Amino acid sequence: MDKDNKGGDTESGPIYNWAELTYECLINILSRLTLEERWTGTMFVCRSWFSACRDPILHSVFDLQTHFDSLVESPLWWSTDFEGRVDSMLRSVADWSHASLAEIKTRHCSDRSLCFAAERCPNLQVLSIRSCPNVTDYSMCRVAFRCSQLRELDISYCYEISHESLVVIGRNCPKLKVLKRNLMNWLDPSQHIGIVPDEYLNACPQDGDSEAATVAIFMPNLEHLELRFSKLTAKGLGSICEGCLNLEWLDLSGCANLTGRDIANLTSNLKNLKQVIKPNFYIPRSVFHTDRYGHWSLYDERFQTDVFRI
Repeated sequence: MDKDNKGGDTESGPIYNWAELTYECLINILSRLTLEERWTGTMFVCRSWFSACRDPILHSVFDLQTHFDSLVESPLWWSTDFEGRVDSMLRSVADWSHASLAEIKTRHCSDRSLCFAAERCPNLQVLSIRSCPNVTDYSMCRVAFRCSQLRELDISYCYEISHESLVVIGRNCPKLKVLKRNLMNWLDPSQHIGIVPDEYLNACPQDGDSEAATVAIFMPNLEHLELRFSKLTAKGLGSICEGCLNLEWLDLSGCANLTGRDIANLTSNLKNLKQVIKPNFYIPRSVFHTDRYGHWSLYDERFQTDVFRI
């Protein structure tokens, strides 16, 4: 083959000089790649491709959640080094977006990157930051004051975020329709042991009713609410059902302080409610013997389970 050939055909087929792609074509190609694909190779091909990968049109969404969901959770994710890498990515994307970033979906970021993103992304509409041990009320207040267009918030497994953040978010983000405030399974934490630091597991929020009252007062427009393994009682659920009359979806999985009767009675006034997921507990046959524990039929009635089997 002619070494000086910059185009044309060869015996194996046509030769294309990718450096001659127009900027518009290159952006079109890059837009079809995932965030991971762009960050793990494409942007390092050459200087012009690196410049193209920074184009704001590619950074309206920062989604690492899809990548996390495809992997088995690792204890390394809870390290400060890993958190620093996630922070670096989020800060870069927030900077490159030129205020066009509308969705952030990640895990294991910290106050550092979230405050940076809040300052530069006033049009943020979706914020999902599960399992972020170093996200606190400080950064959430910054989000509340800077991102008033927020309509979906997922702060599941973020134990340093208190009901005070919910107050500020509710006051400043009137368009909020979706709130996910799920906790880890504290009834059976075995699935988290060895992965999540023990001190973090033990820091599970206890003030379920306080958070429920805050949601009821400051987030009346919610349509979707998830409170898996919350420690709220019938009092807290009653507050939500009185204050959030537009609820269509309510997830109460693992809420051990609620009975099936509580849920049925308290949600009866939610006329738009399409789906309510009740606490659902499965007790393996190997754990109990029916001749000694006949009273478990009462337990089944209490929690209204549909997979309870002895």
